[in-house]
Amino acid sequence: MTRRGLLLGGAQIAFAGVLGLRMRHMQVDQAAEFRLMAEENRINIHLIPPSRGRIFDREGRLIAENEQTYRITMRREDAGDVEDVIGRLSALVDLRPEDVTRALEEMRTSPPFLQVTVADRVSWEAISRVAVNAPALPGVYPEVGLSRFYPQHETFAHVVGYVGPVSERDLARYEDPEPVLRIPRFQIGKVGVEAKFEEQLRGSAGAKRVEVNAVGRVMRELDRREGEAGADLQLTLDSELQDYIKARLGEESASAVVVDLEHGDVLAIASSPSYDPNKFVRGISVGDYGVLRENNHRPLASKTVQDAYPPGSTFKIVTALAALEAGLIRPDETVYCPGHMEIGSRRFHCWKRAGHGHVNLEQSLRDSCDVYYYDLALKVGIDRIAEMGRKLGLGTAPDVPMSAVTAGLMPDRDWKRRERGAEWRIGDTVNASIGQGYVLTSPLQQAIMVARVATGRSVEPRLVRSVGGLQTPSRGGTPLDIDEAHLKLIRKAMFVVSNSRRGTAYRSRIIAEDMRLAGKTGTSQVLNRVVRNQDVPWEERDHALFVNFAPYDAPRIAVSIVVEHGGGGSSTAAPIARDITLQALYKGTPPLEAYPAGDRERIKAQQERLEAERAKRAAEAGRRA
Repeated sequence: MTRRGLLLGGAQIAFAGVLGLRMRHMQVDQAAEFRLMAEENRINIHLIPPSRGRIFDREGRLIAENEQTYRITMRREDAGDVEDVIGRLSALVDLRPEDVTRALEEMRTSPPFLQVTVADRVSWEAISRVAVNAPALPGVYPEVGLSRFYPQHETFAHVVGYVGPVSERDLARYEDPEPVLRIPRFQIGKVGVEAKFEEQLRGSAGAKRVEVNAVGRVMRELDRREGEAGADLQLTLDSELQDYIKARLGEESASAVVVDLEHGDVLAIASSPSYDPNKFVRGISVGDYGVLRENNHRPLASKTVQDAYPPGSTFKIVTALAALEAGLIRPDETVYCPGHMEIGSRRFHCWKRAGHGHVNLEQSLRDSCDVYYYDLALKVGIDRIAEMGRKLGLGTAPDVPMSAVTAGLMPDRDWKRRERGAEWRIGDTVNASIGQGYVLTSPLQQAIMVARVATGRSVEPRLVRSVGGLQTPSRGGTPLDIDEAHLKLIRKAMFVVSNSRRGTAYRSRIIAEDMRLAGKTGTSQVLNRVVRNQDVPWEERDHALFVNFAPYDAPRIAVSIVVEHGGGGSSTAAPIARDITLQALYKGTPPLEAYPAGDRERIKAQQERLEAERAKRAAEAGRRA
């Protein structure tokens, strides 16, 4: 052999040795690592969104459920040329341009392995066409999913709220968002109970391992770990009563609250007008949303908890109790009302320009005499009035799982000095004594106030009865630090308001002996001038209020009504409150014998009309479902 041959042979043997050693290192030493890499290329892990917990009313009727829907999704890393695939998909399925634009944007900003919804709520025929043409549509997946549905549509919109796709703003609230929240179009609660109980309702995601081919097409499912469904919620609300209230309020811009006095259960809490939350789940159009926003009756606002109004004469209950507790008045002590009171250089008028003459405590509430309370204001002072207001639940945001719950305003000297940089004036106290000026309350706070007066306990509202089958504690409250004798005086005066011929709510009384109510009317000014409501535009008219409890002898429920720009509490709010009270006490349509004889023909026609409207609405809801 030549020397050149030896060198060449040696080099070949060395190269073969090095190659052999490298092959051994890769096949033996690194076998586990390469096996894992190969497995990852062959097997994908997909998240399985959990089934959202359902929401029921107190009788087990569905308020929010999940409906099966068909959708088409796409994964960018499997699709390759995304626009080309979407073009082929468009030939098979009608895709809205806005959906295509949204899907492309989501795929651009999302991780490539996440599936993006291209079309939601598509028909079975469309899903079938996509499945048949699967080989020509890499990265496209026809799926069956769950979407939120509210079978009672507008009835519970302001309480339950609605769900919607996760936004960047939603993710920013979490320090370490769960992976399921990053799935585009995954739905979470946006407002109301849906948002406040998001963690419990959402549940936890599952996962499945699937085998894919070289182009990313799923060949088979290897295994699956189901997620944990969200917890079901049962609310304290009564669907039948809530639906009745919606019909009774009609087209008014109004709100109503009914509270059970034993446990503090909120039996109904309704704002009118309302909206269909299903439109938000499916993606509300610009036109539909514009109609809601431009409506001057504000259908998007949950007026029962978000809005705060001057309570008007309903607040006289607070002023009277403050004076009684301070020992500054006797029940039989009278004040002369000439129709006004001069305080400093200003004249404060009574609503009755001719005056009420000499009135005592009971008569002052019966006739709603303003001058009597102007006199009390001078004796009691704002600090005692504010203290009593807080004992009755005013000035504090009620603890209910709804959005934007207001605390209202129970002002005192410190508040004005702190917030307005000014000293409290005697005129401020005079205005506050009749529920005007700075005092603001929500309809729910008004219901809490009258519930505490009726029971003598610190009743708190309970909106959720159980979570995942576990009962929530009763909120019937403990005894208030208020003399029971003084509370009895106020209750008796409220009874006279509704059952004495001279009472401001006499025309809205209940005749049935075991159902009679005790209430208080209120009218809060919108304009600070003396003018007749019929002489000004609707938005400048006074608000009408009414609060009551019933039955008088054994209180079971408390009710509050606010009709925005409704005029007078006795003429507008009291009749609605009386009808709602009877509907709640009888748990359905009350007998005509419960009404005054002169009202029965009108009430019969009203009941028939409301029943027809409710039946029509139920039929429409069935068709929309």
